[in-house]
Amino acid sequence: MEELDLLKKDWKKNENSFEQVSEVDIYKMLHKKSSSIVKWILIISILEVLLWTGISLVYNSDEYFIKTHSEYLIEYFKYLTIFNYAVVAVFIYMFYKNYRAISTITSTKQLMKDILKTRKTVQYYVWYNLGMMVVSMIIGFALVFTVDPKLHELTSKGNAMIFMVAFCTICIIIFVGLFWLFYRLIYGILLRKLFRNYNELKKIDL
Repeated sequence: MEELDLLKKDWKKNENSFEQVSEVDIYKMLHKKSSSIVKWILIISILEVLLWTGISLVYNSDEYFIKTHSEYLIEYFKYLTIFNYAVVAVFIYMFYKNYRAISTITSTKQLMKDILKTRKTVQYYVWYNLGMMVVSMIIGFALVFTVDPKLHELTSKGNAMIFMVAFCTICIIIFVGLFWLFYRLIYGILLRKLFRNYNELKKIDL
């Protein structure tokens, strides 16, 4: 925000003669920065989808289900994957719409509304992804222990079952925790910058 700080300092020095010009300049800069941030949110979400698609192509779970004679599960996972991609596609479309809305020159109040809308959309997107990870991992562990004869035999013993449930729970917490930190780092930084822009716009709008 160095350029913005310089503009604000200049505005304070010349607030009697250049107040209107300074407000317009600050608005333009905040508009440009906000548009750039939302564009990066859109780009990162698309790259994330491409990354997961690449991983799913490398690791093919169908082979495992065929090996364990559980071909009927392939269809269920296929529908789950289609559902997940459909929801993520809706979020990406919403990010695109937010980007288009913020890129268009609007009033200060409208820009503020668009910023808040974008923040909310990103938050919903992050929580959906984390929730889907938890659900997918629980289903995955449950199915592996059910269809794999060796694991099924192992978990049929009381103490072993407790140990495996504890182990799976720890794995889920660690895995989801790491992704939460990733989202917090990547999207969190962008959202904090976006909210700073919102607060600056709020000062102008007063």
